[in-house]
Amino acid sequence: MANSMKAVLKSASAPVALEVALEGARRATGNGTSSAPPTNPEVVAIARRRQFSPSEKRRIVAAADRCTQPGEIGALLRREGIYSSQLAAWRKNRAVVGGTERKRGRQADPAVAEAHRTAKLTRENERLRRQLAQARLIIDVQKKVSSLLALQAADEDGESA
Repeated sequence: MANSMKAVLKSASAPVALEVALEGARRATGNGTSSAPPTNPEVVAIARRRQFSPSEKRRIVAAADRCTQPGEIGALLRREGIYSSQLAAWRKNRAVVGGTERKRGRQADPAVAEAHRTAKLTRENERLRRQLAQARLIIDVQKKVSSLLALQAADEDGESA
């Protein structure tokens, strides 16, 4: 580029060529005015994953089930902006489409759940037995204290009479 600048300076129409060369240099370095609009300083929002409500899933699956001609399902998928794998998963799992969502993760084993429930009830039963024994002990002590106080009150009444 330096050689082209020297060649431009040596030419007969040096003032015009010099202006053209300088304008090109200004555009390349970003100095001076340019005809391109300035870049937008706004930050673009982060793209979010699209989520479909159960009613939308039901509607799309029903529309796909009504398609009879070749290419209709493809057109539906393009129009809705979904992949064929999504439609296949929705069809496979009609319970989710129906609105009764299954819990994610490992499914509970009924035998293990029953064992946990039995252990919990056994612990609660033992706790209640200890509370009952403690309450009976307290009641026995209260009866003895009451009888002693009654005897003491009877003795005081007998002495004063």
